Amino acid sequence: MAAATLSTTDSEKLSKLQSAVAGLSQISDNEKSGFVNLVSRYLSGEAQHVDWSKIQTPTDKVVVPYDSLAPTPEDPAETKKLLDKLVVLKLNGGLGTTMGCTGPKSVIEVRNGLTFLDLIVIQIESLNSKYGCNVPLLLMNSFNTHDDTQKIVEKYTKSNIEIHTFNQSQYPRLVADEFVPLPCKGNTSKDGWYPPGHGDVFPSLKNSGKLDALLSKGKEYVFVANSDNLGAVVDLKILNHLIRNKNEYCMEVTPKTLADVKGGTLISYEGKVQLLEIAQVPDEHVNEFKSIEKFKIFNTNNLWVNLNAIKRLVEADALKMEIIPNPKEVDEFKVLQLETAAGAAIKFYDHAIGSNVPRSRFLPVKATSDLLLVQSDLYTLNDGFVIRNKARANPANPSIELGPEFKKVADFLGRFKSIPSIIDLDSLKVTGNVWFGANITLKGKVVIAAKPGEKLEIPNGAVIENKEINGPEDI
Repeated sequence: MAAATLSTTDSEKLSKLQSAVAGLSQISDNEKSGFVNLVSRYLSGEAQHVDWSKIQTPTDKVVVPYDSLAPTPEDPAETKKLLDKLVVLKLNGGLGTTMGCTGPKSVIEVRNGLTFLDLIVIQIESLNSKYGCNVPLLLMNSFNTHDDTQKIVEKYTKSNIEIHTFNQSQYPRLVADEFVPLPCKGNTSKDGWYPPGHGDVFPSLKNSGKLDALLSKGKEYVFVANSDNLGAVVDLKILNHLIRNKNEYCMEVTPKTLADVKGGTLISYEGKVQLLEIAQVPDEHVNEFKSIEKFKIFNTNNLWVNLNAIKRLVEADALKMEIIPNPKEVDEFKVLQLETAAGAAIKFYDHAIGSNVPRSRFLPVKATSDLLLVQSDLYTLNDGFVIRNKARANPANPSIELGPEFKKVADFLGRFKSIPSIIDLDSLKVTGNVWFGANITLKGKVVIAAKPGEKLEIPNGAVIENKEINGPEDI
């Protein structure tokens, strides 16, 4: 799709911006040109909306059912060959601010005192030990998480795993009405800058020199996933399938539940597979997009990509992913962040596919309610892998809503003497000043709502099944 040409006003805006960006000493030439390029595409108003009538549901050839992927080789020597072609890359640019933490989100303790990063390292170590292979771990940091992560990875120096870190781009926030970079307005703090979304993983991998280094070692595929998705573990079936079928890109999708209705989905469009995000959907079709009857799958952001293909497309400047404008307010300035998503790159790769994977490969921890699930008896830990307890009959996890008192990790941990048993829980809603004792069991549908101004303590050993509790008399 050709970019529209810029109007005179927009051309003037862009050249003024270019000279302002040229004077920013904090960022590299690659970052400057990447940023100007992104703004130029944004101004030209490249068509972002899709023609609804052209959308088709992808066939099983395009979104391959997990069960129909080729089986993995039984010979350990063949498995070693496969794994030696692989690199694992975790997106580690996010801070744990929404959960009340100050450092990188990946260092929040998830279970048994182990952090997301500990679990990732243990998983890859056990693969390397079992097969005698060398799967390296790459962490893509942002300028927000770089310094802390460098200190944290030092503790893994004695492990049998190579860990590499690199930074994604640092772009200046745009003052919306004047169209100048925020750092030019005298804001020299971190607030003047932003990391431009995980779509930036491809150019950053190339610009950091890591891509060429990996290719020179015979690596062929990178498995990219969010560091907070505990289900995103190396999968030999997917890797084997991609190598055998020469697929340059694979997005793992999984069946939608009502909790995932806003997640992006895969469609067939003008002969190619592409990601459809809610932001691209015309208003009159949003309800249809959210329906789990028509769009049955959503993107887990577990992506498998061929490294040679990344090099080819980045060097040709061919990855023109949809731009996501993210308006914010900083120091009373209305600013704009332009971002891209890695999943949107699917349409630029050859023989790109989706794979409809089991729900167990999507276990993100976005809030303390998710932490409650993974710390409970619903899961066990084995070699760094968080494994679901077979004792739970219901394939879906319980829905959990915790009030603002539980939002921060420290407060959440303080309010539970121990995490309750939730094997037979369907839903839990907690509001108000509630404290949990030890060895509590929750079953069915449970609502616990403390009266305003009152403290409600759930005693040790309580068993609560299909009840609403507002005070001690209800227990």
